[in-house]
Amino acid sequence: MAAEALLFPGQGSHAHGMEEPYRGNALFERGLELLGADPFARLDDGTRTQQPALLLCSLAAWDAAGRPPAIATAGHSLGEYAALVAGGALDFDDAVVLVDERAAAMAHAAATTEGGMVAVLGGELDAVADLAAQLGLTVANDNAPGQVVLSGRLDAVAVAEEHAREIGARARRLDVGGAFHSPLMEPAIERLAAALAAWTSGRRTRRSTPAGPLRRLSIRAVSWQRTCCGRCAGARRCWRCATPGSSASWRSVPAGC
Repeated sequence: MAAEALLFPGQGSHAHGMEEPYRGNALFERGLELLGADPFARLDDGTRTQQPALLLCSLAAWDAAGRPPAIATAGHSLGEYAALVAGGALDFDDAVVLVDERAAAMAHAAATTEGGMVAVLGGELDAVADLAAQLGLTVANDNAPGQVVLSGRLDAVAVAEEHAREIGARARRLDVGGAFHSPLMEPAIERLAAALAAWTSGRRTRRSTPAGPLRRLSIRAVSWQRTCCGRCAGARRCWRCATPGSSASWRSVPAGC
């Protein structure tokens, strides 16, 4: 029995040239065919192209590694789609189509509001959550102890940057195109719901994958710390699909909390 867990990255992990090792890979080329365009040629366009590009690289890396068996798969936000494919709960073709629609919906929602995200580093979660509540921001990602991401309107994000030191933390604005994982992404829900309804009616999954959580994934907070502790329990080690640098690759990281 496999004693490893596979982790897949979310938006923001892209890098120019990350696709080069996978040109010619059958799964990668199938993804380009389904998209009808090459997202890597327009990677600087943001959410609309970065999300499908990351999905293709993540799964091409998994495929090139021999599709290793795992006791668990997990993904950070966008990475959840890759994790569902690797876990056998979602067909690759379906994942590509759904992520492409998700990217379009989230890019459109981001364009309707002036939103952003800021990482608050080194502070206690309760103190960061209190700051968020005071400013009308959302705790979007609880990534690790001392690494929490807030999301919301740009003016409030700017104030959070200024006040982070008051709670013993430092702030770093994220290079993203919107207030992801916050109520400002609500406009994306209707479009995602339509795409998921069409997918559900003609579903080709090997195991049941509920559409509800996928529909709300763009606004639901990511509890990555809890996800890793829960899903990776029992694994001797975790393999993280990492994309910084020139290509996607698999790197061993410690299992457990």
